[in-house]
Amino acid sequence: MAAKALSFVVGDYVVYPKHGVGRVIELQKQEIAGTSLELYVLRFEKERMTLRVPTNKAESVGMRKLSSDKTLREALDTLKGKPKVKRTMWSRRAQEYEAKINSGDLVSIAEVVRDLFRPDDQPEQSYSERQIFEAAASRLARELAAMEEVDEPKALVKIIDILKVAAPAYAKDKALA
Repeated sequence: MAAKALSFVVGDYVVYPKHGVGRVIELQKQEIAGTSLELYVLRFEKERMTLRVPTNKAESVGMRKLSSDKTLREALDTLKGKPKVKRTMWSRRAQEYEAKINSGDLVSIAEVVRDLFRPDDQPEQSYSERQIFEAAASRLARELAAMEEVDEPKALVKIIDILKVAAPAYAKDKALA
């Protein structure tokens, strides 16, 4: 019955694009509308949320294992890059940032973090910019934390440290422009 489904086992960390990193806590069989379904039961600690995903739908909703080390390195290298500042309206940029965060792609999330990071000596961010930055940074930190087996605050410190080292180089470029 099940199509070629991704296989996760109880205890695996997984990434669900709209919610970030969760953990498979159970495999369940349930009968829904006369059809027997196998479900992954995912627990997202930060949101205190439990999600049930049919095993045969896991791939189509974008559920995946944690990123590879190569992808993680690429994401961390992205943080060191030059921020891309678009001159479009904030509402349009905000939609693009949200789409990148919800894509579940680690490198895209890192781009949002890099582009919205403000060092202490930069002008203050708007409330919505800060909200999107914090959401992206948290999503990136949770995956980094799960991969490096540290807690989220430690992972977030690592991300912010990378940004603080990279940002001054680009701030000088901006001052010269």
